[in-house]
Amino acid sequence: MSAEEYCFPDHYRLRTPADYKNVFADPVKSTDKYFTVLATNNPLQHPRLGLAIAKKAIKKAVARNRIKRTVRESFRLQRQLIINIDIVVLARGDAAHADAQILRKSLERHWLKLVDRCESCS
Repeated sequence: MSAEEYCFPDHYRLRTPADYKNVFADPVKSTDKYFTVLATNNPLQHPRLGLAIAKKAIKKAVARNRIKRTVRESFRLQRQLIINIDIVVLARGDAAHADAQILRKSLERHWLKLVDRCESCS
């Protein structure tokens, strides 16, 4: 894989409130101890990621930023697996104290589960 395939350009991000609203309206959900991940199919030929890491769930900014970096990294590495899905990741309180490796494994399970569920919804 080339370096360009690992980048995270703007068109892979959910940007507008309407994008988020579309995902929250009728999502396919995947939940565990660390994350709730919502997804819906999009008409584009690539996936998009949105993050909603609440201060209420993750109190410290350092922890919120670490979680965001971990989610983005996992998404970049699994992007070829995820075809045309809009995804919003919500962190839960236990994610603040979890090791990055545990979070990556959790996210990998979510990506696989959502791809399977969204393919059956189309």
